[in-house]
Amino acid sequence: MGLDINIGVDNTNEIFTPDYYDRSNDYFKAHKLSRTFCNFMCRRGVASGEPELDQIGKLTAIDISPIYQMESYRDDGDELNFLLEIAKSDEERKKILEQIKQSRENLKGNIDKVLPTINSLINKLSSIDNLSQILNDNGFSTLDYKHYFSDFNIDRGQGDTDNNFGQDLRNFKRFLEFAKDKGTTTVYFNYS
Repeated sequence: MGLDINIGVDNTNEIFTPDYYDRSNDYFKAHKLSRTFCNFMCRRGVASGEPELDQIGKLTAIDISPIYQMESYRDDGDELNFLLEIAKSDEERKKILEQIKQSRENLKGNIDKVLPTINSLINKLSSIDNLSQILNDNGFSTLDYKHYFSDFNIDRGQGDTDNNFGQDLRNFKRFLEFAKDKGTTTVYFNYS
């Protein structure tokens, strides 16, 4: 079992309906981000040098901060319960709740920043053939460079396994477009 990454939305009930989970619609394969993408997003915490997303931002001259900002949202799930449980005082609990409120406010309406960022990355990276050779893993590879950063324009995986970077970005884009059409204005990452 590994860590998964999912995209959360501000209108969960409108997006994740029984129809969304109906296998005949195949949203899973079209929208799911792989565990490798999860590792990719977590590289800031483990790589001693510049993480790959930062390298890609420089390589493409694209501001990737809207993607990183998606990690700052805190929902009402297990993490919040844990933080409130370990808080030592009512004042500390109040501070945690205020920080969560502020993180949500900071991301409000961010889909209109994230979607163009993903589109720009797809457009620019689709013409780079040797991404796996350009990026530096800083001596700590958890991404299987040869597979993950190759064949950018071909979907190689099944939705959550064996995706390459191109497929993950296209799945990300498809989900954002789907969600925006259903009224989503705010998107964020959930790790589980």
